[in-house]
Amino acid sequence: MKGGIFLEDTGYITVNAYTGLAKIPLANVAVAVTAADGTVLALRLTDRSGRITPVEIPVPSLSAGQSPDTGVTPFTSVNLYARLEGYEQQENEGLQVFPETVTQLQLQMIPLSELPQAWDQVGVYATPPQNL
Repeated sequence: MKGGIFLEDTGYITVNAYTGLAKIPLANVAVAVTAADGTVLALRLTDRSGRITPVEIPVPSLSAGQSPDTGVTPFTSVNLYARLEGYEQQENEGLQVFPETVTQLQLQMIPLSELPQAWDQVGVYATPPQNL
């Protein structure tokens, strides 16, 4: 239950991780998907194609968000964290997952060798809320 609304449907989130501008797929990127409150929803490692198996996310029903002024947010917000030794860590906050939809995140992992002065830097990316 989310704010009095039962989460009756499913949405999905998936990742495509690659290195820099070359877009070479990265295997073994550790990916954690969490709810907005920090609860871990899934842990995955990317395969040799840089992809994870889709993560199922409980979301409000599709019909709940199809009428104006229902007070229902028609998506569930999640956070995604990605780590791979030798690459900048990434935090993606407020990703929106909609019912019956696959949210696909492109993770451009920057090699730390390109950022020697920022060896402990974390790239934080926030998704702004939509006016729905």
